[in-house]
Amino acid sequence: MSGPTTAAAVARESLKSRPRPSPHAVNEIFDALLERAEEQRWVSVGDVVESIGHRGYGPFLVLPALLELSPLGGIPGVPTFLALLVGIAAIQVALGRSHLWLPPALECRRVPADKLELALRKMRPMARWLDRWFHKRMAWMTSTVMVRAAALLVVLLCLTVPPLEVVPFASSAPMMAIVMFGLAMTVRDGALMLGGLLVVIVGAATGAAVAL
Repeated sequence: MSGPTTAAAVARESLKSRPRPSPHAVNEIFDALLERAEEQRWVSVGDVVESIGHRGYGPFLVLPALLELSPLGGIPGVPTFLALLVGIAAIQVALGRSHLWLPPALECRRVPADKLELALRKMRPMARWLDRWFHKRMAWMTSTVMVRAAALLVVLLCLTVPPLEVVPFASSAPMMAIVMFGLAMTVRDGALMLGGLLVVIVGAATGAAVAL
């Protein structure tokens, strides 16, 4: 794992340069990971950092959340692990860090390449739909202040995942909001950022009403 780990460190450093949004951002992320999955039997978190680290922090919020929405999200423990990855990345966004840091114990965690490939291929239609409809809009909503505020909300959403995991796929609700925030950061779509904020507000209001 020394090769991927070294390459992952280089990829983290590339986060310092703010990447230009691409109209095919999600599909390009999928392409990079599918290429990785086709080359080896296992794909580690470090491999993912190496493959998509140059695209900024957004993909590290989008990808785990999308995987949670796939059949992988039904495996016990997977939603919490994915929320942990998202939370670590989101905290660093909120703190304004210029490069991503992951604990070595998490960076070495891996999944079978064939399962990752299957999940990505099943989600490909969703990736195409996201790329088709979400592009750079309302740039002021993706300012540094708004991105950091959204990152704090993402951290709070991640904290709701472990208790929700007791109900199959219940954790998909906060993960959907995280997808919106992460994609908004990736493609600089302020309208999508606003949509994510509305989803959080509606979800919080609904939860409060149910609790009462």
